[in-house]
Amino acid sequence: MAEIKNTSDGYLKTVNLVKQFDDVYAVDDVTLSIGKGEIFALLGSSGCGKSTLLRMLAGFEKPTSGKVVLNGVDIAALPPYERPINMMFQSYALFPHLSVWENIAFGLKREGMPKDQIAKRVDEMLSLAQLNKFAQRKPHQLSGGQQQRVALARSLAKKPQLLLLDEPLGALDKKLREQTQFELVNIIESVGVTVVMVTHDQEEAMTMASRIAVMSQGKVLQVGSPKEIYEHPNSRFVADFIGNVNLFEGQLTLDEPDRCQISTKIGEINVGHGVPGSLNMPMAVAVRPEKMNIDKAKPDQNYNVFTGKVKEIAYFGSYNTYLVVASNGQTVKITEANTTRNIVNDITWDDSVYFWWDDKSGVVLSH
Repeated sequence: MAEIKNTSDGYLKTVNLVKQFDDVYAVDDVTLSIGKGEIFALLGSSGCGKSTLLRMLAGFEKPTSGKVVLNGVDIAALPPYERPINMMFQSYALFPHLSVWENIAFGLKREGMPKDQIAKRVDEMLSLAQLNKFAQRKPHQLSGGQQQRVALARSLAKKPQLLLLDEPLGALDKKLREQTQFELVNIIESVGVTVVMVTHDQEEAMTMASRIAVMSQGKVLQVGSPKEIYEHPNSRFVADFIGNVNLFEGQLTLDEPDRCQISTKIGEINVGHGVPGSLNMPMAVAVRPEKMNIDKAKPDQNYNVFTGKVKEIAYFGSYNTYLVVASNGQTVKITEANTTRNIVNDITWDDSVYFWWDDKSGVVLSH
């Protein structure tokens, strides 16, 4: 995860930004403040408005209303070529007939930079992206990860105030994508450029970004660090969208400053924090699968302990996943880390089991 920058200065701001297509609000009243040098992710499923928002930042879409302010200047009315912004597309858009060196130099030549300065800047970018030995190769002679670094080096060569990344790793396979995430963050942070990236891949956003805005239906539902978003989601949608989660629907039956109790179909659930609300108000308790315990023996704990039958087991190497049908018929997902090679959990299909969690592991959501 990237370092969290100070966002109080609002180096990049969107103010009540709206983009309307006929009767549809693709971006609906979005206000964001992004700090200088921050890597900020717009995360959401297809059609949530994240790409439209990115295109408005780039100047490819004109806002219906609202402001885009970069370093104190409202740029919403400026065409793309007048903005100190570069955008890197998922396809990379490298010139196939040009070498790596020439691809990186292309934008600098168009700006009329002197030849000696171009050579110096391109060599800096090649070193930064660890591409020196590939300088004379054509894009088709490179791997996907190398092409991706060429596109990034070209985007950074003009030293933009803002870099926009549209699904930057979408064309790479999973293993290469994971490796390249760290490379990208290191390159970006060494330059110090402010970045807004669009992705539908939550792992990519959690790994690369200092903060994330989760979007749905044109609106920003929550902004926070990856840890804040994951551990303290503010709605059912965010809890369910980021990672895996078990949601237990019910009503608030006890509310004190340091604890509350939710009555659900699975039973009474105790939570180690209070909530704003009134008794009998509809609530849901969200519990991450890795925060649950499972065993055939009953635990010593006397709260948040439930029973069920194992329906499915999946082995993922570093962890096991169990799908357990609880007594009320709800399917609960539980993951358990594989911390040793030789000790094998004796839980198998159709076993009756207990599952439980600590009162600090659940989060109460009211919407």
